[in-house]
Amino acid sequence: MNKDQVQGKAKEAKGAVKDAAGRVINDPKLQAEGKADKVEGKVQGAYGKAREATGDAMDKAGRKLSGD
Repeated sequence: MNKDQVQGKAKEAKGAVKDAAGRVINDPKLQAEGKADKVEGKVQGAYGKAREATGDAMDKAGRKLSGD
């Protein structure tokens, strides 16, 4: 798990809290901010996952080229 994946999970959690708080206190703006934070976190997490997969593929290709 890399930095982007960790930060993405944190943003998703923060968004879930805001979303729930917005529902509890009937604040549509806070709820919308929470939903936006959750989406932003999911996107950042997906980016981190793609970076990790790219790095793994590069490592594998390097090992094949070097004969490991």
